Amino acid sequence: MGIKGKIALGAVVGVVVIGAVSTAGGGDGKDGRTDTADKGSASSGQHSDDKGGSGTKDKEDKAPAFDGDGSYVVGRDIQPGTYKSTGNSDGCYWERAKDASGEFESILANDNVTGTSYVTVKAGDKLFKTNDCKGWETVGGKPSGAPDTRKIGGDAGMLRVGVDIAPGTYKSTGNKDDECYWERTKDALHSLESIAANDNVTGTAVVTVAAGDAYFKTTGCKDWTKSS
Repeated sequence: MGIKGKIALGAVVGVVVIGAVSTAGGGDGKDGRTDTADKGSASSGQHSDDKGGSGTKDKEDKAPAFDGDGSYVVGRDIQPGTYKSTGNSDGCYWERAKDASGEFESILANDNVTGTSYVTVKAGDKLFKTNDCKGWETVGGKPSGAPDTRKIGGDAGMLRVGVDIAPGTYKSTGNKDDECYWERTKDALHSLESIAANDNVTGTAVVTVAAGDAYFKTTGCKDWTKSS
């Protein structure tokens, strides 16, 4: 995936969520993030809502709150809150920044996205930058919808539990060379602390998405099939 702006803030070292965060610009992982062994991100954001690129049905089409290209001053151009961008192919990049210096140290959170992304812009953020993304929709605070319980696309991106994906156990088979990355998260803050569990997978992946999870993220995996 092409990098837009800057490499994402770092990757979790190792396959599991427990590990250090690297803030140095390293190799380019599948997601375009700094890559040591994991393909997950380490950044910062909050909670979200609605559809996720899995074949899930939205209850209604929403007009974007703002365009997928540009830099927006928080509190003036856009308001704090949670936003969602869907239908992205390789190249979508977003960034929350604490100032307008453009320096790497100013990044609070960022990601390179395929499929759907959710991100919460906080009141303390200065800028929200977005390049080559689909328009960003405002997301409500309480989950609502009818999750698709059939196959979930392996590159669906970030799915909201109870809206885009139903809780349960899912299996993905035929993955190669640790390219499949999955993540269960507590919120959309995109921080290390947000991750409940994650893994890079070769072969078969099995994961139980709990009802208490906020999101399930999948990148570079074969399709997921719900088994229970």
